[in-house]
Amino acid sequence: MQELIEPLAGLVAAGGVVVLSGAGLSTESGIPDYRGPSGVARRHTPMTYQTFLADPVARRRYWARSHLGWRLIAGAAPNEGHRAVARLQQGGLVTGIITQNVDGLHSAAGSRDVTELHGRLDEVVCLGCWRRTSRAELDGRLRAANPGFVGQAVAVNPDGDVDLADAQVAAFRTVDCGACGGLLKPDVVFFGETVPATRVQSCFAMVEQARLLLVLGSSLTVMSGRRFVLRAAKRDVPVVIVNQGPTRGDGYACLRVEAPLGRLLPALADRLVGAGPPVGPTTSTAVPSPVGG
Repeated sequence: MQELIEPLAGLVAAGGVVVLSGAGLSTESGIPDYRGPSGVARRHTPMTYQTFLADPVARRRYWARSHLGWRLIAGAAPNEGHRAVARLQQGGLVTGIITQNVDGLHSAAGSRDVTELHGRLDEVVCLGCWRRTSRAELDGRLRAANPGFVGQAVAVNPDGDVDLADAQVAAFRTVDCGACGGLLKPDVVFFGETVPATRVQSCFAMVEQARLLLVLGSSLTVMSGRRFVLRAAKRDVPVVIVNQGPTRGDGYACLRVEAPLGRLLPALADRLVGAGPPVGPTTSTAVPSPVGG
């Protein structure tokens, strides 16, 4: 591990680092990724925005599965990799964090001003009146509407749902917006949906001002994350990639490290900012449940 840390530490030590994180950072918290060692892409087709809007049956299936998956996501805790990123930020070396994850684990670990590119699962938006409410509130309403629902979640998927039998899905009742009766949707960017332009531009600006772009746990398969590597390369901002498995950004990296993030990042933080006191909660849930958050 030491021989992996030294070249990485030499690049991170000068600060000005913007982190771009993906699902691989959360696998050690029990949330699988799509394409890495714990990937589920081969057996799981994620919900698309177009299907969610157009197909009531698919929408019910999503909410039934997500209703169970939410409980697992909400119970997930930040791992040592998340806490190490927070320590590097607290130490002044990380100046920005962009995450493709929707689990809220960066913030739960103590990181500040995290740009959640694809939103958060702990927030719900009405597509009619655009009112935002907490997922905890929706969870209570769904429990009340489905008192006999006994579906069993075996494993959670990266987008927060689980595999569930068709018979269990058929018996599930969804709910609409309590204010206007409109369609409710988790406030996350589905496949086929566009990330808000202002959010993308903010991330571009962050990358352009960085001294180093540090990619953690992302295969960079989809353009949503890879575009920031391309922008960094275009602006001559060095790119470092730490991931288990190849990525579509490897050709742009000045350093490529293959190692478990839960081991590498704490060792890196120890090397650069010292062990210090723990940052952020060590056992709290990933996604807190006050209204709006």
